[in-house]
Amino acid sequence: MTTTKAANPNTEACPIRDVLDRLGDRWTVLVLHELEETTLRFGELKKRIDDISPRMLAQTLRRLEEDGLVSRRTFPTIPPHVEYTLTGLGHSLLVPVKGMMRWAADNQHAVRAARHAYVPLRPEAAK
Repeated sequence: MTTTKAANPNTEACPIRDVLDRLGDRWTVLVLHELEETTLRFGELKKRIDDISPRMLAQTLRRLEEDGLVSRRTFPTIPPHVEYTLTGLGHSLLVPVKGMMRWAADNQHAVRAARHAYVPLRPEAAK
């Protein structure tokens, strides 16, 4: 007996959520950023994003390929030589993403200061 993954009703009702969920993960934007200027092999990507695990990098690349943002090219060598490059769709996504990246760079100190100054509401004060 085969089982199929049930469609998420939230995704069906709001297709924007499906796309934004991908962008909201921890690694997508970093991978897209690294592929912006050049085609890279898996190992080169791993070196550039050194805190990502190989498993997570592979999953991220698969999802980006599935979404049409990254293309994968395999060369018939031993061991296989695999390259990843941004597609036109991937490059078009970087236009608004780069704006968010600039905002993050410009405002990182203010955000960190706000986090440091934040005092959470104590549960008994919320009553």
